[in-house]
Amino acid sequence: MPPIGRRTALKFIAGSVAGGMTWSTLPWARAAAAASPTGAQAGDAVLGIAFDQRMHTRLSAWGEPLTDWQPSEVLLLDGDQIGDFSLSGQQAHDLDDPRHGRGRQVVFTGRAAQGVEKQVAVSWFEALPGLALLQVRYRNLGDTPLSVIGWRSSAHALREAPGGFWSFSGSTHTDRRDWVQPLGEDFDQRNSLAMDSSDYGGGTPVANLWRRDVGLAVGHVEPVPRPLAMPVKRTATGASIAIEGQQPVTLAPGAELVTERTFLAVHRGDFYAPLQQYRQFMAAEGIEGPRPPDSAFAPIWCAWGYERDFTVKQIVDTLPKAQALGFEWAVLDDGWQTNEGDWKIDLKKFPRGDADMRAFTAQVRQHGMRPRLWLAPLAADPGSDVLHDHVDMLLLDKTGAFQTVTWWNALTQCPAYQPVIDFYVALVKKIIGDWGFDGIKLDGQHLNAVAPCYNPAHRHARPEDSVEGLARFWQAIYHAAHEANPEAVVELCPCGTAFAFHNLPATDQYPASDPLSSWQVRSKGKSIKALMGHRSSYAGDHVELSDQRDDFASTVGIGAVISTKFTWPRDTEHPAEPLPPGGFVLTPEREALWRKWVDLYKAHMLPKGEYLGTLYDIGFDRPETHVIAKDGAQYYTFYAPRFDGQVELRGLAAGRWKVRDLFNARELGVVQGPTARLPASFERFLFLQATPETAA
Repeated sequence: MPPIGRRTALKFIAGSVAGGMTWSTLPWARAAAAASPTGAQAGDAVLGIAFDQRMHTRLSAWGEPLTDWQPSEVLLLDGDQIGDFSLSGQQAHDLDDPRHGRGRQVVFTGRAAQGVEKQVAVSWFEALPGLALLQVRYRNLGDTPLSVIGWRSSAHALREAPGGFWSFSGSTHTDRRDWVQPLGEDFDQRNSLAMDSSDYGGGTPVANLWRRDVGLAVGHVEPVPRPLAMPVKRTATGASIAIEGQQPVTLAPGAELVTERTFLAVHRGDFYAPLQQYRQFMAAEGIEGPRPPDSAFAPIWCAWGYERDFTVKQIVDTLPKAQALGFEWAVLDDGWQTNEGDWKIDLKKFPRGDADMRAFTAQVRQHGMRPRLWLAPLAADPGSDVLHDHVDMLLLDKTGAFQTVTWWNALTQCPAYQPVIDFYVALVKKIIGDWGFDGIKLDGQHLNAVAPCYNPAHRHARPEDSVEGLARFWQAIYHAAHEANPEAVVELCPCGTAFAFHNLPATDQYPASDPLSSWQVRSKGKSIKALMGHRSSYAGDHVELSDQRDDFASTVGIGAVISTKFTWPRDTEHPAEPLPPGGFVLTPEREALWRKWVDLYKAHMLPKGEYLGTLYDIGFDRPETHVIAKDGAQYYTFYAPRFDGQVELRGLAAGRWKVRDLFNARELGVVQGPTARLPASFERFLFLQATPETAA
């Protein structure tokens, strides 16, 4: 890989100081004193970073020491590293950025015995207390070339504390592990944002490590995906976190390597606060989610319970039951098409083709529901016409080999190749504008990220054009759907992956994406609430994927949209895999429970409230608690296999509050804010509403 040029270094520096000057010629508004024998320090009232004479750093939080001295910014060599640099000076200036407001930047400079100069630019903004932006430049001042394999920044360790550690990771793993998990004794997770396999990769570029009293988060703030890693691991004395770039390069004399713009944040509580700060920063950079239409909050019934071998009659016969229960979306899932790639209508199910699709959407509307269609873009099946006629659309690796989508045994198309974009834009316009669907469900783990593309037919400027072009591909899809119908809902479901943040601005709704447990429904939900803000539409995915296949509480209580794939009056006769005990059929007992939760959901519509994610720590507070403020009330949902004790209602305004158990429809009395305690005994969940007591 060639050296990273100076233009990369200026992405943050020039963005903060008008004029776009080079790093070494910045007109410092205020020069700091030369480094003293004991080093130098920069920071704000929340986070302090001290540099010693070797340019090792030590962190403080709220004025108290937090970490030991460590070589936190190092240049990685093959089997070695350069971590000691003799601090020679620092320069500082005030910032007044049109996007991020007022702040301050300090550049620390030092030189290693190997002849490498290091400059660390550390920046703070008043709007983001406790968060520091870092960018590091390494320059070879020696007379001989230097082989480098990468770099590491913000490498810090927290000491052991009672209760241990928890971690959040925005990276993707093929085993679909929890995004939020405690650190066991041997915990060691690299958290790479590169491809974990041919069709799993990417994610949100943030990792977090926290203990009961304090936490650290790292990540990058580049406007496009970067294949960095954010390793978190248990150590003999505690746990560590860092951010790394694997960038093999030979630095000729005078050449330089500049890291991506990264951040380091200190916080209290769980991962919610640093994810909020990340969202705030990226929104100022112009990357934020759209405001979804109201229909994105309507309850969803999906025909996937009938699987691929569904009949149209099965679906149409179920619509009256779904509508009677209060579901407002009907999703036609996988199986309507001849294959992935051509996306032609299966004439065995829809004999008249386009006319039958239009008739189907009309039938859905006749039952008072909205039709949505499943689609898996960028996948082309062997044997499909598009693969035969347009092999040029494929994404190829550096050896010329295909990239595969394992679930469908398909091949991956390149999202940065214009003919691919044009093909799917036309298809989406047909689905929405001609067939009459009100939404599309974009599905598949391969939709989260793709590998670099080396297909010579595409004439990419760089192989990474495919990686960085995926978000633009989704923007094209999003705009096509909304041009055809301004109220259309675009749902992105990258199965089992940690959502790629750069893709989310082209999305109206993001589901729990094949959760493996109710814990994943809730922890993914808290993550999305932090990353996308209030009024975002996060769906709990089919309730049949939750614990005991009926845990609506984990969806409703966190302010997610409810969804189901029940069958009625019987299950499919030819399931692809054995059905779970009892199948998916809507029994009378399930029908009563489903109806109760739909009524509660519609009565309170918590997705339109404000999720108060900093009040409770999802790792350490017991029972696990989520709270939402809406229309003057506050809703608390507590989760535990079994609980008998006192629950704490945090975040209330001063005064008296009436508390009601919504699921069991009973009054629990009056409590006093701002923090109230209430005796409680429950299994699985307790769903409460607190409303201000009005004067008599």
